[in-house]
This record gives sequence, structure tokens and C-alpha cells, in this order.
Amino acid sequence: MSAAVKYTLGRIGLFVGVLAALWFVEMNMFLRLMLALVFSAALSFFLLRGWRDEMAGEMAEAAERRRAEKEHLRSALAGEDQPDQADPHREG
Repeated sequence: MSAAVKYTLGRIGLFVGVLAALWFVEMNMFLRLMLALVFSAALSFFLLRGWRDEMAGEMAEAAERRRAEKEHLRSALAGEDQPDQADPHREG
């Protein structure tokens, strides 16, 4: 499972958990939802740090891959691509 999915499910789970804890407190439903949102965000900052860092790492790797591929395509379109650096996935 990707880190983004784990982190998102963790955030949703924390929100539902805090909302369940506030369910029996007598207050306006809108206020209860807002408090659950704020408390779950604060808790996720500490409790989900590992998953958040993992997700950030995956996003950085993906951005680096996209940057490298974009640079490779630019050099190929400019005619600067060397034949010995051809795409290993391409047959020919």
C-alpha cells in the first residue's frame, strides 16, 4: 500500500476516532465536527509523522523521476541523445 493511502486513511481514522470521542459531549454538531477536525489534525502531526515523511519521500522520488524523464525527452528532441544511451525499454 502506498504511503499516501496509508497517511490518508490514518487521517480519516483519527478524525472518526476523535469524533466518536466527542459524540457524547453535549454541543452543537457543527462545533463537534470542527473540534474533531482540529484535534485530529493536531494528533496526526505527532502520531502520523512516519507515514507523512514516507509519503513526502515517495513524492520527492516521483518528482525526481519526472524531472529526469523530462530532461531526457528534451535532449532527445534536441538531437543530443546518444545512441548508446537509448531507452532500455525500447527494442531496436
